[in-house]
Amino acid sequence: MTNILSGIRVLDFGRYIAGPYAATILANFGAEVIRIEKLNGSEDRFITPLTEDQSGDGGIFMQMSQNKKGITLNPMKPEGREVVERLVKTADIVVANLPVETLQAMGLDYDSLKAMKQDVILVHGSAFGDVGPYKNRVGFDGLGQAMSGAMYLSGDENGPRKLFGPWVDYSTALLSALGAMAALRHRDQTGEGQLVTTSLFGSSLLISAVALIEQAMLGINRVGTGNRGQNAGPSDTFQTKDGWVLVQALGGPLFERWAELMGEDHWLSDPRFATDQLRGDNNHLLSERMAKWCIERTTEEALAEMEAIRLPCGPVLSPQQVLEDPHFAAMEMLTMTRYPGFDKEVPVVEMPIKMSKTDTRMKRRAPTLGEHTDEVMQSLGYSAAEIEELRKKRVV
Repeated sequence: MTNILSGIRVLDFGRYIAGPYAATILANFGAEVIRIEKLNGSEDRFITPLTEDQSGDGGIFMQMSQNKKGITLNPMKPEGREVVERLVKTADIVVANLPVETLQAMGLDYDSLKAMKQDVILVHGSAFGDVGPYKNRVGFDGLGQAMSGAMYLSGDENGPRKLFGPWVDYSTALLSALGAMAALRHRDQTGEGQLVTTSLFGSSLLISAVALIEQAMLGINRVGTGNRGQNAGPSDTFQTKDGWVLVQALGGPLFERWAELMGEDHWLSDPRFATDQLRGDNNHLLSERMAKWCIERTTEEALAEMEAIRLPCGPVLSPQQVLEDPHFAAMEMLTMTRYPGFDKEVPVVEMPIKMSKTDTRMKRRAPTLGEHTDEVMQSLGYSAAEIEELRKKRVV
């Protein structure tokens, strides 16, 4: 298999998920990605510790930094700025999810980068984008969830509810990588680099778009209903004798199958359930009936009966149950990785894109702190003595 981005060099100044995972996607497509960290390690290296004493590199870094080389650098020092300039002159893409003011202070804003290399592409992610009253605010995934309406509508009478998984971060990373690929295509056609901007707020608004459209058009002022759907039904989570299941019946044919499963055709003639939206409006009644059906069965029994009539359903799994799930194993989404300092292999989830002609799998574990500093610096023309001198000055 070929690697479609072979020969492309990416500088990853990202932090946490949105920036670093965008660079990881590019690395999985074959780009050479150099992760640039603070001298003592950037904050995201140590989040979600994987040892009982909570020391060492963490889970976020393991997942986000696969297929990358790693160097340490202080770009705020004059000698560090020179290293940045040499790096940029060899790079095609710079990824940095930092506030605009921070980019400018580090000399990583688009104008500064363009002065170093005319056709460079800057992928700049931030919390709120580069315009508007919030542009200099900092933030994480949760702010996108909170400020897009998603957290409000995911809640219930007990208050709003944030999703545990950082879906705003990952969606921003995907959009950033897509923008980078499009910018590379533009450069192939015109020879021009460009600035690509993404934001956590923008990504969360995209995912919340339908609810925003409905509100703008109808002024409906929905409130959160937790796991219970509002636009179709039955759509909810239900307790069984030994666990929980999720059921989603969207569209008339699936509703008919559900009524058949209940053995009750009166649901089909009741005007309160004539359309998807009416079923959503009255979903509490459908959930009450389905809850009684589910609690009489084990999870395995409930799923078997629903799957027999092709009703979309699935078990609510714990992380340990996911790791033990046979379909998860069959998809070959998990790569066991040896990493210095750990007694057992670290499981890393592969990018869920598989292509018949392009190799997108993980090929390199996440780098230890500064693991490739000497290698990269030498490729920029620095001698061993010069690198040692910069190390003494705390530049690298």
